[in-house]
Amino acid sequence: MTLPAEPPELTTAQLEALLFVAERPLARREIAALAGVDTATVDARLGDLEVELASRGIRLLSSGDRVALATAPEAGAVLARYVGTEGLKLTQAALETLAIVAYRQPVTRSVIERIRGVDSDYVVRSLLHRRLITEQGRSEAPGRPILYGTSFEFLERFGLTSLEDLPEVDAEIAARLAESEEAAAAAPPDA
Repeated sequence: MTLPAEPPELTTAQLEALLFVAERPLARREIAALAGVDTATVDARLGDLEVELASRGIRLLSSGDRVALATAPEAGAVLARYVGTEGLKLTQAALETLAIVAYRQPVTRSVIERIRGVDSDYVVRSLLHRRLITEQGRSEAPGRPILYGTSFEFLERFGLTSLEDLPEVDAEIAARLAESEEAAAAAPPDA
């Protein structure tokens, strides 16, 4: 007589080990398929793991449907000394562009340039090279321009666990930005 198979289970230890060895962020449905459980179970274990890791040197990062492990921001100084780097240094232009991508993603280079008012090709390429932004696909607009969004590297470098951790944009600044974007969009292309 054989015993009935136990229903699949996913422990926080198994989930942590899986994310530790993963070479890339994993989708929740991918984890569910690997563990043989439903996505609700994965979400529950991710919540448990996030709580367990809160006081340790590792954090759970989440971006949309994908999750990954990263070092805790408070460990940054000692880790930087270990690897011999001083940390991330960005120009004002790079910070402006990164902020636009973070708050507007997915966003095209032309939208970035319209907001900044200057050519941003070099800055976008630099942020891509540093892996702070990634190509997210193509827009349906004429010419199918590339859409950019932030990466897991962005979350890790800035000590965020998800994009929801970004500070709120001041309402007055957001209103002025929306007005200037509308004006730029309404202007003739050669203006």
